[in-house]
Amino acid sequence: MGQGDNIRLEDLGLIGNCQFSALVHNSGEVVWCCLPRFDSEPVFSTLLDDGEGGCFRIGPAGGEAGTQRYIPNTNILETTFHTATGSFRVIDFAPRFIHYDRAFRPTQLMRIVDLIEGTPRIAVSCEPRLGWSKGRPARMQGSHHVRFEGFSSQLRLTTDIPLSYLGGQPFTLTGRQHLVLTWGAPVEEPLAPLCERFLNETTRYWQRWVKQCDIPPLFQQETIRSALTLKLHCFEDTGAIIASMTTSIPESPGSGRTWDYRYCWLRDSYYVLNAFGLLGQFEEREQFVQYLLNVAGGAPGLNLAPLYRVDGSQNLEETVLENWPGYNGEQPVRIGNGAALHSQNDIFGEMVLALAPIFMDERLSAERSPAALRLIEGLAQKAISMTGIPDAGIWEYRTEWQPQTFSSLMCWAAADRMARIADQHAPERAAGYQTAAARIHAEVMANSWNPAKKSFVGHYGGEDLDASLLQMVSLRFLPPGDPMLISTVEAIHRDLSMGDWLQRYSLNDGFGKPAVAFVICTFWLIEALAAAGHREQASAVFDRIHRALSPLGLLSEDHDPVEPRMWGNFPQTYSHVGLIHAAFAASPTWSEVL
Repeated sequence: MGQGDNIRLEDLGLIGNCQFSALVHNSGEVVWCCLPRFDSEPVFSTLLDDGEGGCFRIGPAGGEAGTQRYIPNTNILETTFHTATGSFRVIDFAPRFIHYDRAFRPTQLMRIVDLIEGTPRIAVSCEPRLGWSKGRPARMQGSHHVRFEGFSSQLRLTTDIPLSYLGGQPFTLTGRQHLVLTWGAPVEEPLAPLCERFLNETTRYWQRWVKQCDIPPLFQQETIRSALTLKLHCFEDTGAIIASMTTSIPESPGSGRTWDYRYCWLRDSYYVLNAFGLLGQFEEREQFVQYLLNVAGGAPGLNLAPLYRVDGSQNLEETVLENWPGYNGEQPVRIGNGAALHSQNDIFGEMVLALAPIFMDERLSAERSPAALRLIEGLAQKAISMTGIPDAGIWEYRTEWQPQTFSSLMCWAAADRMARIADQHAPERAAGYQTAAARIHAEVMANSWNPAKKSFVGHYGGEDLDASLLQMVSLRFLPPGDPMLISTVEAIHRDLSMGDWLQRYSLNDGFGKPAVAFVICTFWLIEALAAAGHREQASAVFDRIHRALSPLGLLSEDHDPVEPRMWGNFPQTYSHVGLIHAAFAASPTWSEVL
């Protein structure tokens, strides 16, 4: 990347190992990497400052762009370059495999440069920065490594490339070379055999993991890539699941909607766990339950915040970094997130839904405990008590709060599902939850139906449509063929559409009216169409929109269907969760095709 070049999200690949991650541009440059974990300060950050952000580039001396692909069914990225004098590829990955019956996930970024043919001239430079200060670390050179001083832990680049070539000057590639950037414990064993062993082990790990996934007959590749991407958003150390790898990529150009998404939104976690359930993967739920028990234990009265850091702490004060130019010059650059101070009453319902399978699915019976039952009951009671209270809602409005229909819908879901759980595990309390569910249901019917719009609307007594209410279908708020439900889906499809895509709403939310589509909303529409018996229509919508994925199959938060181009933080957990749900909903079952 040269200064002034625009980075397109479509040209980025994600690697990681459930401890840290990195985004690699098709130029061969690592443009974003926070160490030692997702919400740490960035070591490489040209994504937000192309001039001074610090980078780690391996690419052709002439600056030609490469072609990226993943090694099939893995999170190992391969970028292939063709030059006038020869071809080569760069293999990027973060090691992950089972070692001593545990997941081995060191904070190591491995880069293998592989000669394909000829004598290509390449350039290598590694210029880390000291986080948000953008300070330049002192460089201490060893015989086969460079140590970067000033970080909280040792940062070291170990390589079999001559150290004299690491300043970016061109040299001729004559064979296979290896580079390993380590945080903490350095590489002490022979480099090439270590890299090759870790590459082989990591390849086997991811391909075995994919084999263990359930997938639908249609949209298989898209589902597999989304599953692999979601897995990388899980912070295995605590069980947290983050919303995205990045901060401050705007929702649309010039919008000022730049947020830090490198944290765990409790709401997102529910959707991710549900997707993993469809995929037949359950260990993430077990880990998240432990994370949630920890968070709940530090929240008297279960006054949960909408989001937390990956370690469960709440130091999330939102600040603007004045000396950062931003993604392609889009400002402001924000760290922390003020939404942590919001009331978002839907989260209690989503947490009940996240935990409900533990008590309903016999495959998860080992996770049942008195503490888990107390937690889910406490969350259900909290949801019931918050029904109809004004809040920021699912879209985190920064305007005057209203009683949000979606929040009450989730409060109803909490009471409804808790009644079913109580039937089996606390029958003496089941009737109370059934009564609460009926009361909330009646409240939503009385306050959120707009006869003129022939639709449920975003807040009590309001007029604005809200795409989140498509989830009334999947949550079974009304029977599938109910005229009010069908009319709501039709109204949202008609009034919030941008071609084949949907906006989340059309009202002014304090930053003007949204100018782009919100990716997950279209996937919700596909789910709703399929649930209403229109699977062919749902599949046709999926067919048209899935072409908007990046060449690697990745999705951001927002999509401009006019340009077309991705916007918003990237990759986006919500979007990939939506794709997985929509793929299962729109596809026939295996028994229908085999």
